[in-house]
Amino acid sequence: MDIARRRILVTGGVGFIGSKLTIELVRRGATVTVVDKPLKLSSRSFWDLKLNYYTGLWREMGYKLEQVFHPRYTITADDHIVLHVLDLETEPQALENLMREREIDVVFHLAAVFGGRGFVDTRPADCCAGLAINHNVFKAAYRAGVEHVHFASSACVYPPSKNQRGYLLKEEDILSTGEGWYSSDNSYGFVKLMGEMELMSYHIQYGLKGSVARYLTVYGPGEFDESHAIATFIAKAIRREDPFLVWGTGEQERGFTYVDDIVDGTIRAAQVISDASAVNLGWDKRYKIREVVEMVIDIAGYRPKLIFDPQKPMGPFSRALDISRAKTLLGWQPKIDLPEGLYRTYQWASHNIPLLGQVSGGES
Repeated sequence: MDIARRRILVTGGVGFIGSKLTIELVRRGATVTVVDKPLKLSSRSFWDLKLNYYTGLWREMGYKLEQVFHPRYTITADDHIVLHVLDLETEPQALENLMREREIDVVFHLAAVFGGRGFVDTRPADCCAGLAINHNVFKAAYRAGVEHVHFASSACVYPPSKNQRGYLLKEEDILSTGEGWYSSDNSYGFVKLMGEMELMSYHIQYGLKGSVARYLTVYGPGEFDESHAIATFIAKAIRREDPFLVWGTGEQERGFTYVDDIVDGTIRAAQVISDASAVNLGWDKRYKIREVVEMVIDIAGYRPKLIFDPQKPMGPFSRALDISRAKTLLGWQPKIDLPEGLYRTYQWASHNIPLLGQVSGGES
């Protein structure tokens, strides 16, 4: 699939990954319609901060913002980027109408109800709203005649018992352990898994082309949500917090994936995969949380007292992905390792720290 000259819709396009994806799609010659959710009045300032940052990036690309309508935030930028605010959970017909009006060819579905580890562990009912969101997006896309839907899934679809030191999660590991409802990481992971299965169902029954990418612990410049681990650590370091509190023992480990690598892999997946099958996108290399914190404070240039709190939620002990399929099928593997990615992210955050700390919910 050639991205150039395609009319693409990105759900969650004012989010961290979605905004980066939007910029890259436009850079490759696509016309992009962005759909994101309305926020409560109490969150308006956070929305405005994010919106100002992302539209600033659009301006840097040479696009003049032609129209701004409040409170719905319908924005056009020379017709190459259009932003609409819709509630994907409750406005399915409006979404379908928008897809028809914009003659959408491809949908990149990134919108979800999510947060850091504290959110996933303590707000499972909120996460379940994703079931309705996914259904509405897939149904609207099919009814509007969309050619291809890409679904942003997560490593949270994998059984918790598979998250073991030294083991790389494989695509076929989903639902492989007989753990029933608990075969995924809380309801958030199960919602992502059900999204994959629904997209596959639309492909089988209606022939809708699709692709799925399972992301692993994405970080990088442009992430405003301080409920995620790396954003939290960097914000604390920039504020010179001392003592420096870290959730968990510090021994838990992850593969951390730089956002530019995720965007590249996402586009490749949509270009290559059409049968709604899934591919892992992430690092197969692990770092302990303690090591990540040490790297961040070294970059910041100060030595706070580290306090680890094992009573706080800390998620799976170890999680990394087998990316053999991505290497073979997509010709993809991550390029930015954690030390370089942290440095880049810290440099960005050091100029945008007033925009951080607006959302809380616990580390990943």
